[in-house]
Order: sequence, then structure tokens, then C-alpha cells
Amino acid sequence: MELTVGPNQFFWSAETWSAFYEGLADAPVDRVVLGELVCSKRLPFYQDRIPEALTALAKAGKEAVLTSLALVTLKRERKLTAELAEIGVTVEINDMTALAHLPKGVGFHVGPLVNVYNEGTLAWLASLGARRICLPPELPLASVESLARAGTGLGVAIEVWGHGRMPLAISGRCYHARLHKRTKDNCQFACEEDPDGLEVRTLEGRPFMAMNGVQTLSDSYACADYQVEALAAAGVSALRLSPQSHGFARLYQLYRERLDGTLPAGAIADEVRRTSPETRLSDGFLVGPSGVSWSAVPALP
Repeated sequence: MELTVGPNQFFWSAETWSAFYEGLADAPVDRVVLGELVCSKRLPFYQDRIPEALTALAKAGKEAVLTSLALVTLKRERKLTAELAEIGVTVEINDMTALAHLPKGVGFHVGPLVNVYNEGTLAWLASLGARRICLPPELPLASVESLARAGTGLGVAIEVWGHGRMPLAISGRCYHARLHKRTKDNCQFACEEDPDGLEVRTLEGRPFMAMNGVQTLSDSYACADYQVEALAAAGVSALRLSPQSHGFARLYQLYRERLDGTLPAGAIADEVRRTSPETRLSDGFLVGPSGVSWSAVPALP
């Protein structure tokens, strides 16, 4: 099974962004999706660094892919989306409006923010040129298996969300701006203060979700550690790891070893628990009664 690094969902400084993708050139991953997924206002801070990152990744033998925005609402965002296809690399659509800007006959990928829930949708996207689909993270294992089987027959590779806070929704309003009593147009990039999202708790003080500008994320980090064998048996071609600001190099190394069979089930979860005890893990969408459920509780050291 392959490893894909999904697009960074957060707002990092340009220097941090560049260092992150420089590190991925030597990482044991097969594919890297980069570009702006969440908020077009972030893009000018690092846009001029994208060509260099694409070149470095290609020289290192990685498949480099550009993401579309998850929500296109402005004329300049439509222009940015149209220009993606002109760069000369594969585009991953995360909003169906991006399809209108792709040349006919050119293959593309589909990201997890597009609702591919059944074989009919998968077949329709395949007929338009989809060659790889990362399924929405809320699908159960039985649905993943059905879609992976359908994808095999259509020549479409199926990915599953392997690790990271899960994307739940995109809004026209900016939560970070509102929190700081600013308008969306004058947000002053408050989201940069929370490089992995800002935790949101209920009135009772329980962790509930995370916010990231206009995006709502899960509070827990999805972790497919205990489901690797089941996903491989289902025909899944790759796991997707979502970038995080700390410990990511160690994380993708652990997943590579787990997929290669040199780490037992639970080893990744144990390492996350040891190095980041405040991080809550979940795999309930795949196998549990609710998305926040966790199928195993690692033993105490």
C-alpha cells in the first residue's frame, strides 16, 4: 500500500511551508498533494514557492499533485482554479466546480471533500477522467470495500484517510475572525496562531471539534493503525496522511514501517500516545458506532 501526503489544511509561515515540503523530498511517501485547500487569502504568502516544491518533489521521484480550493465563491478564486490545469501537473479536485476548468480527456484526482459515497458517483467521475479518489473519512469499512472493488473494475485507485484531523465542513464565514471580533475581510490571519487548528470545547468543557479559519475539523485525529490489514484486504491502494506542525517526519516513517509489515498493530498509536498524550485518536468511522470511537486502548508503558 502506498502513502499519500494530503494538502496542508492550516496556515503556516512561508518558511515553515517550504521547510515542510523540502523534508518530504526524502520522505518514504509516494505522493504529495500541495496547494491551498481552505482559504484563498493564505495563498499569496507561499504561492511563489510552489513551483520550486513541485520540481524538488518530482526530482525525488514523488508524484506531485495540486489541490483545488474546497469552496470557490469569488471571481479571483474561479481564476485561480482555472489556472491550476495550466501548471502541468495532476489536479486534485475538492470542489465539483473545478471540473469545469479541467481540459477534457485529462486525468485528475478527487479529494476527500467531494462526497463519493456510492458506486454510481465513482463510475460517473471515472467517466470524466478521475484516476484516483480519496474517499471521505466518514465512510465505514464495508462501504470502503465496495468502492475499492468498483474502483478496481474502473481503473480508479482508492485512497482512505489514514491519519490526521478530519475535514468536516467548509463555511462562508471565518470562525477565527469572529472569535477575535474581526470581519472575514479583515481577519489579520488569526488562524496562523493555531498551526494545527483551535480546539473547541462544549459548555461542559469536553473536547468537541477544532476550527481552522473557515473550516471545521474533528477534534480527534483519525488513525488507521489498527485497520491497515483490513484496508489492504479491501483493495485500498493508499493511506492519506494529513500534515501537522509537529512530529510529522516520525509519523510518516512509522506508517511506512507499518505498511511494510515491520511494525505490529498498535505501535503507531502507542508512539502518538507517548509523544503527544493530549492527542485523541479515533477510527470509529471505519469500524465503530460513532466517528469519535477508538477501537483499541493501548496498554500503559
